Amino acid sequence: MAFRSDDDKKAYWRRNLNLMFSLLAIWALVSYGFGIVLRPLMDMIPVGGVGLGFWFAQQGSIYVFLAIVVIYAKKMRELDREFGVDDDE
Repeated sequence: MAFRSDDDKKAYWRRNLNLMFSLLAIWALVSYGFGIVLRPLMDMIPVGGVGLGFWFAQQGSIYVFLAIVVIYAKKMRELDREFGVDDDE
């Protein structure tokens, strides 16, 4: 359960950070962009009696965050297996 070399360790952390920053960028776009900055524009689209911007500000960003957590866990499991640092024996 150890890295084969220092290059593997660097590659693992580089890919981990790339994944994390990508998912954080998506979350920022959804929560800040759709819920605040683009809200007036998105409110023109009705969803369940309210505008889409309001929906993103109240519920959508939470659903996206939960999806991001699931995606991160799945991708990190794959990355751990690829580099041989998973907990499976």
